[in-house]
Amino acid sequence: MTGPMVIVAGHLVVAPEQRDAYLAGCVAVVEQARAARGCLDFALSADLLDPGRINILERWASQADVEAFRGAGTGDDQAARILAASVAEYDVADVRSLTG
Repeated sequence: MTGPMVIVAGHLVVAPEQRDAYLAGCVAVVEQARAARGCLDFALSADLLDPGRINILERWASQADVEAFRGAGTGDDQAARILAASVAEYDVADVRSLTG
């Protein structure tokens, strides 16, 4: 691994009636991400309480791996559906397992 692990976390907000379609349109992206070099985990999920919120959690082996996958970012069709977003990258200095 070169450099610290990177976690990308946050959420997107879309119109509640568009959330299922938005997530369905992300299936191929999740498949591509999980197959990408350096991807340790990649998940987009519907929030259990807010009907317009989509939670984001990604783990990458390095910043270079994130950047290589990210490319141009969200497609125009999906970008147009996003009403708000709060997403950040975190460099991880240490990891402690909570499951043993």
